[in-house]
Amino acid sequence: MNPRLERLHILLEKKHLDGILISHQPNITYLTGFLSSDSYLLVSPKQNFFITDSRYCQQARSFLRNSNIKLGGKSVFKTIAMLAKSKKIKRLGFEARNLDVAQYRQIKKHLHPIGFISTYGLIVEEMRNTKGPEELTKIKKAIRITIQALRYAKRIIKPGLKEIEIAAQLERFIRNKGARTTSFETIVASGENSSFPHHLTSNRKIKKQDSLFIDIGVDYQGYKSDLTRTYFLGRIPSKISRAYEIVRQAQAQAINRIKPGVRFCEIDKCARQHIAEHGYGGFFAHNLGHGIGLEIHEPPFISAKNKTTIEIGMVFTVEPGIYVPNRFGIRIEDDVVVTKSGCEVLSGDLHK
Repeated sequence: MNPRLERLHILLEKKHLDGILISHQPNITYLTGFLSSDSYLLVSPKQNFFITDSRYCQQARSFLRNSNIKLGGKSVFKTIAMLAKSKKIKRLGFEARNLDVAQYRQIKKHLHPIGFISTYGLIVEEMRNTKGPEELTKIKKAIRITIQALRYAKRIIKPGLKEIEIAAQLERFIRNKGARTTSFETIVASGENSSFPHHLTSNRKIKKQDSLFIDIGVDYQGYKSDLTRTYFLGRIPSKISRAYEIVRQAQAQAINRIKPGVRFCEIDKCARQHIAEHGYGGFFAHNLGHGIGLEIHEPPFISAKNKTTIEIGMVFTVEPGIYVPNRFGIRIEDDVVVTKSGCEVLSGDLHK
């Protein structure tokens, strides 16, 4: 059995569960290594079962050679219930956040009289909080491709190009470099559009004297990156130049504060306070960052409300910004991994 499943078994014992039904696809990938979709993983002390439909069954059997692959099809919940009963499971945990009401009712009906118990927490997500060497290798590769894409962007941006055209060129570029896909819809926000933190890339044409930011991420073998850089065409107005420097300093100060044992809310406060002290307190409306890994937004979240502490091996973004409605927006985003004495900026060689 792989070490991750062994660790999960220990956690289940502590929670007095005989087994757990994993339905969140990134968690299944984490536990098995298989990039799954529309599948379930039934974990029990003696045996684990990967349940999927006919579209993925052959691929799963090829990849998960030493696993029990079961074809679920239309009766997937009935299949899960039969397997749970065959293993004498009395208390089966489930991921409440990843089952809708209809699914819950269906499986509970078939499971009776087995207890179907919400774990009331993110068991596997907590395991995923810190990254191992193999995970870091994939994340670093995703970041390396993203850095190349943003350097390429700097070369191709010019007046007259549409935001959507830049995004299309970048997405083609990252696939040619070995990425599976983007980790989210690429954001190219120019001119007044850059005042929207999550602007929907549009047909707006880039103009002379525009500022714009590009927020792009890469999926490499299931693991994600997430970087943002702000670019300027022509002469930079002094107000925008000053705002850029404020954001750059805010990020630098926050990164310098990152080390094991520090609370996430303190890191968020560090950047937010710097921006506020320079007159833009009301123009930074999102969290400072978020974890990256098998999901583009996963724990830990770097926010004013998160009072948990930073641990070695955590990987997350640091992305302060200033967004002035209908005028301009600035964001700088890097990915970091926590070390014994601080953190390493994994995207540190990308020019700001």
